[in-house]
Amino acid sequence: MFWRLKIYAIIETGGKQYKVTEGQTIDVERLDVADGGTVELDRVLLVADGEKVTVGNPVVEGARVKATAKESGKGDKVIVFKYKSKVRYRRRNGHRQLFTRLSIDSITAPGVAKPKPVKTEKPAKTIKPTIAKPVKAVKAAKETKPATATKTTTVRKTTRRKKKEETADGA
Repeated sequence: MFWRLKIYAIIETGGKQYKVTEGQTIDVERLDVADGGTVELDRVLLVADGEKVTVGNPVVEGARVKATAKESGKGDKVIVFKYKSKVRYRRRNGHRQLFTRLSIDSITAPGVAKPKPVKTEKPAKTIKPTIAKPVKAVKAAKETKPATATKTTTVRKTTRRKKKEETADGA
């Protein structure tokens, strides 16, 4: 072959999938990164380098795509119009989706060793002293608490017959 196929990858960000190559500029759902900052996208679903294709399950382990954020903004306005005939129901809304424009810097295929992070020592855990309650206070608290007794109430049932007898006797 006289020409070399470019390396490309399929990435997922913002719930959407994009086919990217080095040097390409794409608009993705808004990312929390400042303009000019770098982003490393690790949700790489497929990497193709010439005839070598690596498909992930669901992602390719060790594959990375590095990009630079060029700008953030709002997309074109989309009109959402709801309508029902014969019942005079109409709703009109507009929406402008926030986006981040990314410039793809490099695509790292799996198997390329990345530098190991430097281990830092963790500070020793400090034990918080516990304050012991005086024994007298604990005993007093136990004595003052009444036992949980269930409250029973009896409901007197009156019948019409008894009421009639009481009224007959009283009259």
